[in-house]
Amino acid sequence: MCTVIVRTGEPLSLLGVRDEFADRPWEGPGEYWPEYPGVVGGRDLKAGGTWLAALPARARVAAVLNGYGLPADERTKISRGELPLRAVVAGGMPEAELPRYDPFHLVVADRSRARVWSWDGERLRTADLPEGTSVIVNSGRADDPKAVELLPLFAAAADWHDLVGAATVRHELPDGRVHASLSATLITIGARLEYDFSDLSSWNAVPLPRVDRGVSRDG
Repeated sequence: MCTVIVRTGEPLSLLGVRDEFADRPWEGPGEYWPEYPGVVGGRDLKAGGTWLAALPARARVAAVLNGYGLPADERTKISRGELPLRAVVAGGMPEAELPRYDPFHLVVADRSRARVWSWDGERLRTADLPEGTSVIVNSGRADDPKAVELLPLFAAAADWHDLVGAATVRHELPDGRVHASLSATLITIGARLEYDFSDLSSWNAVPLPRVDRGVSRDG
């Protein structure tokens, strides 16, 4: 996942846009992990984890983005896709052997607050997201051009459904592979957790229409 946008307050909103190689297999939201009962998320079929996990019973969401920094040793590396599953249950950064993970940003949000943990391969930093709207991207920098472009757009809008297209990307690489925004998930946490999901892999419309599938579960 390459972009997470969070607006604190009542309700809290979190939009997660996942950027990935188009040939990497995945499937849409479900409760796939018996060891994490009640957790909903899309599943990466290569590594088995997820980029965004929601726990409606706790009205909580966790999302992970790739970060920049020192990569983990290939011989002992663990997929970052397990982090949202563990974090959404724990309510924060779970106990972890951090050197076994490539750099990441882990966002965890519920009714009370939103926090981000950033691991660069050497040091873990933690910060509470401020009141209002925040844009988190792979660099982790608020002055990143993508964050600077998206922040005023999302901060000014009451409804984010029709803005999803602004946060998406598509790149055709010289080797013929495509790296693109494959899905978008919009979580709203108020009296209940609302989960809207859109499969963007067909790329039939830009800007994107209102998300085409949603589920709501009591919080």
